Amino acid sequence: MTHIWVRAEQRPNEERVGITPDGVAALLAAGFEVTVEESSVRAIPIGGYRATGCAIAAENSWPDAPRDAIIFGLKELPEDGTPLVHRHILFGHAYKGQPAGQDLLRRFKAGGGALYDIEYLVDEAGRRVAAFGYWAGYAGAAVALKCWAAQQGGRVAGPVTNYPGKQALLDDLGKDLATTGVPLPRALVIGALGRVGTGASDLCEALGVTVTKWDMAETASGGPFPEVLAHEIFLNCILARPGCPVFVPQSALHAKRALSVIGDIACDPTSDFSPIKVYDRATDWAAPALRVCEDPLLDVTAIDNLPSLLPVESSEDFAGLLLPSLLTLNRLDAGVWGRAKRLFDGHVAQV
Repeated sequence: MTHIWVRAEQRPNEERVGITPDGVAALLAAGFEVTVEESSVRAIPIGGYRATGCAIAAENSWPDAPRDAIIFGLKELPEDGTPLVHRHILFGHAYKGQPAGQDLLRRFKAGGGALYDIEYLVDEAGRRVAAFGYWAGYAGAAVALKCWAAQQGGRVAGPVTNYPGKQALLDDLGKDLATTGVPLPRALVIGALGRVGTGASDLCEALGVTVTKWDMAETASGGPFPEVLAHEIFLNCILARPGCPVFVPQSALHAKRALSVIGDIACDPTSDFSPIKVYDRATDWAAPALRVCEDPLLDVTAIDNLPSLLPVESSEDFAGLLLPSLLTLNRLDAGVWGRAKRLFDGHVAQV
């Protein structure tokens, strides 16, 4: 019997989960064994999982799970260097040359475990089967607007926190924008036709921000793109990958521009393929804005777990998309899981 072990998230400010109680019930009905760890932070309470009849385990007890269990989480594992003996489903961020990702692969190689990277769970056409994209875009645009509002008050944006729902986020952000006393900024969204870009555009439009929407047609020339500098806010919703154009070169720092906030929602600054060359590290909830230039002013915000600002909506959306694939976990050598495993094997062999 295939055993799925849903671990608690151990990263700060991470309240999401990849499966809901309804999803656990569906797995149990399909003949899977399911264990869900207790969690002191998960946005969906443990009571709903307990009611399904699944096994409940102590928080962060996954290292002691049976060796044949498949450990399912979302964000990074503790970076303690221990060999990883289990098969893990998570966002690994390990295949684009990221230093932390190489360490993760070495841990899998040392322990004999395997990574099924959620970012690379794709169908036959190469499309991802599940992503947090919409809510990443929605939250990323919100944080970028908070950074812009703080600039109008002569400040660098302070800490951000999560919200019980999107209306609470809109209400809070609306108050921030209303206090600036200046016209709303203009935003350029690149990747506007995707889920991330759609979420970013929807947030901006809900608050009355004028949005210029670009996608592949508008960026096919490869650049340069002076239009980026003509908007007060630029929201990057394009994943870093080979061939990706540079949208903001290093030379933009001291160029004449309206641009004062970059929201790098894709957030892959350590990748060689990053389209934004004016910063080199992610920001976080405690310090969401990185000031990269004082004159003219430019802040970058790049938080890599943005959907957790709205943990309930983002969890429910993602879980619904992923559940059909989870129901095929008893066939790990085929479909999305087989493709993900072959990709892992290729990368881990190079470590």
